[in-house]
Amino acid sequence: MLANLNTLLSRYGESMMWLARYMERIENLARILEVTEAFVRNPDGSPGWESILQINSDEERYAALYTLPATEENILAFYITESTNPTSIRAMAHMARENARSARPLISTEMWMQLNIFTQSMLELSTPDIRRDGLSGLCNRIKQDCQTHFGVTEGTLYRDQAWLFYLLGKYLERSDQITRLIDIRYRTLLPDGEISGSQMDLTQWGSVLRSAAAYHAFRRLQPVTTTPANVVGFLLKNEGFPRSLMLNLRQVESTLNALSTHYNLRHQCGPLQERIINLRATLEDQTAEDIISRGLHEYMTYIQDELAALQAEVSVTFWPLTPVMTQQTAVSPQ
Repeated sequence: MLANLNTLLSRYGESMMWLARYMERIENLARILEVTEAFVRNPDGSPGWESILQINSDEERYAALYTLPATEENILAFYITESTNPTSIRAMAHMARENARSARPLISTEMWMQLNIFTQSMLELSTPDIRRDGLSGLCNRIKQDCQTHFGVTEGTLYRDQAWLFYLLGKYLERSDQITRLIDIRYRTLLPDGEISGSQMDLTQWGSVLRSAAAYHAFRRLQPVTTTPANVVGFLLKNEGFPRSLMLNLRQVESTLNALSTHYNLRHQCGPLQERIINLRATLEDQTAEDIISRGLHEYMTYIQDELAALQAEVSVTFWPLTPVMTQQTAVSPQ
């Protein structure tokens, strides 16, 4: 355990990191569910629900509860209301609130109240509610609630170690999610046989951008041309898009620098900083075309492995192994 932090603060740091990761993960899942229903299609024209299982590495967990192939009804139950699925919105909302409860002395009353209302609404969701509101309406409400959480947190959380661990969790989660999205959706679209530049091709690649909330930002820079390399390059390397891999790796590095500089944690943060600097350098030294030609899947797998190792190093460095942390590690996509 970190010598500069007492046991209580170490527990707070862990809880703040996982609170951010769960809320970011919920918003991301709601967006992907909505986009998949509207835009993502298999070669036979049916919605590509299986891709969501692949993005979250949930194939085995889903198969234990439902029969394949994945249907809309089962996917929505699995990812929204299934309490036994730790990657469902209901389960993640519960875990977000439990982490907030653990850090209750640190978080603001506004954060706690908003999170309680959101979590209770997710726990009370049922299949008739989804049918009545429609998937798009429900997903928009979930996204707005998550964005409200981020806004309330930004405006009310005191800027100390708790805030930095919250940011660290947020940026690590965004880095992980964008690599999973690019990897699975690119592999799904690559062998499609659709002529590059056709209407179907543009729609499918547009769905990748929409899944990352990147469609309008991309169009500002690429108003005419949409190619796989352009989309991959934007999501991986753009310095201005909030969910790009490059920007979030820089944010992780900046957060670690703040912990090191302002809280006398240079010794503890040094190996973490070195890992993230090396990871960022591999991204800076390649173009999107280089990454694709050398193997996009292999590179995305490498990034995900490095991020998982970084998360593990953070845990070992800043807090002891606890039952809560073990549970949270288990539900993190592998």
